[in-house]
Amino acid sequence: MTGTKQHAPAAEVVSRPGRWLALCVLVLAVLLVAVDATVLGLATPYISEDLKPSGTQLLWIGDVYSFVIAGLLVSMGSLGDRIGRKKLLLVGAVAFGAVSVLNAYATTPELMILARALLGVAGATLMPSTLALIRNIFHDPRERSLAVGIWGAMASAGAAVGPVVGGFLLEHFWWGSVFLINLPVMAVLVVVGAKLIPESKNPVPGPWDLVSVGLSLVGMIGVVYAVKEAAAHGFRWDVAVSAVLGVAALTWFVRRQLTLSSPLLDMRLFRNRGFSGAVLADLLTILGLSGLVFFLSQFLQLVQGRRPFEAGLAELPAAVGAVAAGLVAGMVARRFSVRAVVAGGLAAVGLALAALTTLSQDTGYPLLGAVLLIVGVGAGFAFTVTADVILSSVPKEQAGAASAVSETAYELGAALGIALLGSIVTGVYAGFTAPPGTPADVASAAHESLGGAVEASSSLPAEQAHTLLTSAQTAFVDGLQVAAGIGAAVLLATAVAAWFLLRGQHLEK
Repeated sequence: MTGTKQHAPAAEVVSRPGRWLALCVLVLAVLLVAVDATVLGLATPYISEDLKPSGTQLLWIGDVYSFVIAGLLVSMGSLGDRIGRKKLLLVGAVAFGAVSVLNAYATTPELMILARALLGVAGATLMPSTLALIRNIFHDPRERSLAVGIWGAMASAGAAVGPVVGGFLLEHFWWGSVFLINLPVMAVLVVVGAKLIPESKNPVPGPWDLVSVGLSLVGMIGVVYAVKEAAAHGFRWDVAVSAVLGVAALTWFVRRQLTLSSPLLDMRLFRNRGFSGAVLADLLTILGLSGLVFFLSQFLQLVQGRRPFEAGLAELPAAVGAVAAGLVAGMVARRFSVRAVVAGGLAAVGLALAALTTLSQDTGYPLLGAVLLIVGVGAGFAFTVTADVILSSVPKEQAGAASAVSETAYELGAALGIALLGSIVTGVYAGFTAPPGTPADVASAAHESLGGAVEASSSLPAEQAHTLLTSAQTAFVDGLQVAAGIGAAVLLATAVAAWFLLRGQHLEK
C-alpha cells in the first residue's frame, strides 16, 4: 500500500478520513440511480392508469432507460477518463436531477418514454464515474474491496429505499413525486462532491473518438431493440434490419478499437479470463433477475392487493441480504476463493428463482420473503466480487473504461431481461380468455396489461368484474411462473460457467 501511494499522483492521494468521506458522496450517486430504477416498478400501475400506455409502451417505459445507458456507458466511461471523472459525475448529477422533473410531469406515454431515455443519458455519466473514482481513491486492495462492498451495498440500499419511500409517496401524492425525490439527493451530491471528491483522469488520454461513440450507441440499441421486438411480436422485417444494423455497428466498433492508438475501449482487456468471466457473469445474472423483479411489484399490488408502501416493505429482504453480503464478500472471497463465492451466489439465486415456479395468487409471504432474502444474499456476494475482479484487473488509467464495461453488462442484462422475460410474461398474460359477455373495449384494455384489466373491470358489474380480474390475475401469475423457470435456468447455467471461467482468480491481498 505504501509503495503504491508513493507512485500515485499527488492529486489522487486522499487523506485517510478524506477518502471515506469521498466514498460517502460517491454512493449518493449510486443511490440516486438505484432509487430511480426501483420506484418505477411501484409506480407502474399508477402510470398505466394515468397515461394509459399500451403493453408495448409500458415495456418501453420500463426498459428504454437501460437501453440508452447500455448504449452510452462505454462512451461515457471513456469520456470520464479523458476530461475528468469528477467533472463528468457532477455534470451528470445536475442533468439527472433536471431530467427527473421532466419524468415527473410527463403527460403522455410517448413523452414518458422520451424522458426515461434522457434520464438514461444522464445516468450513463454517473455509474462508471463512481466505480472508477473508487479505484483511484483506494489504493490498498483490502480497503478497495470494502469500498466496493459499500458501493454495492448502497446500490442495494437504494433498491430498498426506493420502494419504501416510493410506496409512501404513492399513497399520499401523485406518481410523479417518486421522480422528484432525486432532487435533494442530487443537490447534496453536487454541493458536497465538489468539495470532497478528488479529480482523476488518464494523464495521456488521447482524443475521444466520436465515430466509436456513434457505433457503440447504434450497435447496442439496434441489437437490444431487435431482441425485444422479436420476443414480443415475432420476427419481422424491421427486427431483421435492426439486428443486422446493430451487429454490423458493433463489429465495426470492435475492429475500429483494435486499430486506434487511443481506443474508446481497449479490447485487450477481454484477454484477461477473469475480466471476461466477471463481465459475462454480471450480464447473465441481471438478465435472469431483472425481468422477474420488474413484474414482482405488480404481483404484490395487483394480484395480492397490497398497498404500495406495504409492497415496498415486502421487497426489503432482498436489499437487506445484498447489503449484508456485499460488506463481507471481499473477506469471504479471500478466505475461500473468488469462483466459489461467485458461483455459489449465482446458484443460490437460481434455486430461489426456481422456487418461484410454484408461485400462486395465494402464496404466503414467508415463502416470498425467504426467496427474496436468498436472492439478495446471492446477488450481493456475486456482484461485489465480480466488480472487485474487474477493477483490480486493469491499470488505474483505464478504470473508467473497465467500470463502464461492468456497468454496460449490468444495464444490457437489465434491458434484455425486461425485454425477454417481460415479453414472456406479457405474451402468456395476453392469451387469457375474457369471460363471455365482456364488452370488446373492456376486453381489449384488459389484454394490454394487468393494470389495464384492474381499471377496465371497474366499469363492469361486480360479479363480471371479479371473473375478469381473476382470469387476468391467473394469466399474469402463469406468465411469472414461466419467466421464473427460465430465469432460474439462466442463473444456474451462469453459476457453472463462472466456476470454470474464474478458475485461479484471486483478489489482491
